[in-house]
Amino acid sequence: MPTISFVNVSKRFGKVLALDRISFEAEDGEYLCVLGPTGSGKTTLLRLIAGLLRPDEGTIYFGNRPVNNVDAQNRNAVYVPQQYALFPHLTVLQNVAFGPLARDNPENVALEMASRTLEMVRLSWRAEAYPSELSGGMQQRVALARGLASNAGLLLLDEPLGALDARLRLDLRHKLRELVKQSGFTAIHVTHDRDEAMSVADRIMVLRGGRILDCGTPRRIYTRPTGIFVANLVGGANFLEGIVETTTEKASAVRVSGGIMIRTRSELLTVNEPVIIAVRKERVRISNSELQLDNVLNGEVREVRFLGSSREYRVRLSNGDVVSSRQFLEGAESTFRVGERVSVGFDQVDITVFSYPPQGLRKELEIV
Repeated sequence: MPTISFVNVSKRFGKVLALDRISFEAEDGEYLCVLGPTGSGKTTLLRLIAGLLRPDEGTIYFGNRPVNNVDAQNRNAVYVPQQYALFPHLTVLQNVAFGPLARDNPENVALEMASRTLEMVRLSWRAEAYPSELSGGMQQRVALARGLASNAGLLLLDEPLGALDARLRLDLRHKLRELVKQSGFTAIHVTHDRDEAMSVADRIMVLRGGRILDCGTPRRIYTRPTGIFVANLVGGANFLEGIVETTTEKASAVRVSGGIMIRTRSELLTVNEPVIIAVRKERVRISNSELQLDNVLNGEVREVRFLGSSREYRVRLSNGDVVSSRQFLEGAESTFRVGERVSVGFDQVDITVFSYPPQGLRKELEIV
């Protein structure tokens, strides 16, 4: 499958601008995840690639070939929608075999491909059932199997694991990536689930309000997000508002509310510049003894959340700000109680500094 390119593509629905002059590329064989909240334009993007919609502005390319006016059936792409779109009068096996048959495979070959794919999604035992006899999660797995069995070069997945229970979703996300890579597909996978995107993607593209905010490898997106919204979406960061107090060639000091000084590695700041300090939750340490870290603050535990493999503490600092610390249970040093006085610390290297957003921090963090 050739490279998929968008060049200044926009799409409107009446007065709503669903995509706003976006440009990106998906390479041959790449697994690209499009991550964003509801209403960010993710499904519109998939439908444009599939040929189910036409852009109002800009050009979509498959390789060097413009495809704005190429019909869906001529794009060598298969679209797996959220609504499953199964044929109610066909059995599960027949639904999955539909793609291979449409590509002129002999019936015995198509059925063999369908059977093999159903085994991959753990539904071979329901091969003779009809869609109406399946749960929503099973129907979603059938739709996914039909897409995989189609042998198209481009697989377009719209929330493919959204209707599955948590255990099966975890299992299938890894299997899905493995199947896509083994089959040589190029995959564009839309999701609002951060963990899902991090698990399967070669690259993640973050959409908000029809615009691309960031695009890069999962590791880069997580450790060096380009903005406050992305940092919050993928990392669950703590944010503190402050003013740059001093700056040198190696570091800066930022004064947050209550006169607390935070030392950072960011040297390209300007004195008196308003900024946002971001620290990921797992990089925040708490202790009932002295911490040997670059920044140590005092606070009180106000809430404890048990999250299975980890525990999250919400701590109110002496200035009234609240920060969260996530501790993984394996190797956790201590357990802290609500009301306990603690030290809160993090190093300079764990801080990302962002310019203060024009509309304020609260507005910048809003999902819609």
